[in-house]
Amino acid sequence: MFKWMKKGTSSSEFTAKSFKKTINRTIAAGFAAAALTFTGGISASANDDKLVTVYYVYMGDEYIGTVSDKSVIENLADKKISEAEGSHEGLKLALASELSFVPEQVFESSSQVNESEAVNGLKDKMEVHAEAAALVIGGKEIAYLENEEQAKAALQKIKTSYVSEKDLKALEDRKASSAIPLPQLKEDETRLLDVRFTEDVSISEATVKPDQIINADEAVKLLQKGTLEEEKYVVKEGDALSNIASAHDLDMKELIELNNGLKNDSVIKADQKLNVTVYKPYVKVLADKEVFKKEKIDFEKEIVEDSSMPKGETKVKQEGEEGVRAATYLITEENGQTVKKEVKDEKVLEEPVKQIVIKGTKVIPSRGEGSFAYPAVGGYISSKMGYRWGKMHKGIDIARPSDRTIKAADNGTVVSAGMDGGYGNKIVIDHNNGFRTIYAHLDSISVSVGQTVSKGSKIGVMGSTGDSTGVHLHFEVYKNGKMQDPLKYINK
Repeated sequence: MFKWMKKGTSSSEFTAKSFKKTINRTIAAGFAAAALTFTGGISASANDDKLVTVYYVYMGDEYIGTVSDKSVIENLADKKISEAEGSHEGLKLALASELSFVPEQVFESSSQVNESEAVNGLKDKMEVHAEAAALVIGGKEIAYLENEEQAKAALQKIKTSYVSEKDLKALEDRKASSAIPLPQLKEDETRLLDVRFTEDVSISEATVKPDQIINADEAVKLLQKGTLEEEKYVVKEGDALSNIASAHDLDMKELIELNNGLKNDSVIKADQKLNVTVYKPYVKVLADKEVFKKEKIDFEKEIVEDSSMPKGETKVKQEGEEGVRAATYLITEENGQTVKKEVKDEKVLEEPVKQIVIKGTKVIPSRGEGSFAYPAVGGYISSKMGYRWGKMHKGIDIARPSDRTIKAADNGTVVSAGMDGGYGNKIVIDHNNGFRTIYAHLDSISVSVGQTVSKGSKIGVMGSTGDSTGVHLHFEVYKNGKMQDPLKYINK
């Protein structure tokens, strides 16, 4: 049997086909002329001409040409497939379009045989295709593999990219014998309940060019990488390139590559549009799991006010103790990331013990409450505490307020108010609880030494006196004489 022929088909079966309806009119006219000659004078021409068999060659329904020896075409087809087999070992190959012959007996003088024309016509039209298994996702053929076994292997590899082979096998074994009850999970033990794809996935038969067929590993990479989908992000006030990249699962290099002209140090503006086009997988893996855990239960904290205790002081009356509970969670993961988590059941093993704290409410104006109010009206932290320009920056700087009023961070007594070198106009307040605060670079001072000030009261106006690069407040905090980071204490 020739390689181009389908299994179970013989060349004689091709000759038994009904005459093609699409025979060229010229050929049909030749048949008519030959028939007239034959019927009109068969005895007269018998000595001058003889009948021969010719073959009309078809590729599918397309007429190619006429030959006297069909083996010329059969050998050409066989050679074409043999050449393809050399570079595509193991594939089941055949011609993309069916090759067939229609035999006819004609007078030799009117046979119109042109084998070279038929051969040349076939060389350009003859394509070799291979039988394949198509991975169909969401109704669309995405990848072609050698056979169904390879296609199933690819799907299995995608699943085991996110769940272990051991857990997957245990799940398949349980499904095969569903009557067996599930045992109780041990502490921190996880059990796989189901694995599925986010899209409808099936395998179907296909016939494609051999170069389109890939192996299981290549199919896994293709399906996981997916296809590019365009997205545009509109920049908002306060956005940074790094945050935009992270929010769209990109690194900085990928974000820059997607936006011509963008650099690491590019300044972006509100309402600017950035291309965050990314590859989105053709399919994702959903895994349902259950996990058993013993967890701590946070204790409640009860505050009991005491008017006899100075405001800002606290005392623990009863220490809190954490409780313990046993909980079983149902978790759904998408490509290994948790997208849903809910409690299936829980049981409290140890009840938590409430913490009781006594809080003083008695206000002593010259004594601080222990928490600091924001010393300015609005604005932002333009510089934090730490080393700057080769020396220690002892506090924080607040700039661009909505109002330049400077306020006392807590109740206290003014112990210093006036010009102090690089600090410019400076105020120092002793809060009589171990804390002192400093306010520097003021344009003007509204308090005097020895004056008692209340939390939030005006003490001066923001300025740029002393060693200052612009209008701002320099604010320092000290506790028992030791410098503190103001950001640990102030509440904006």
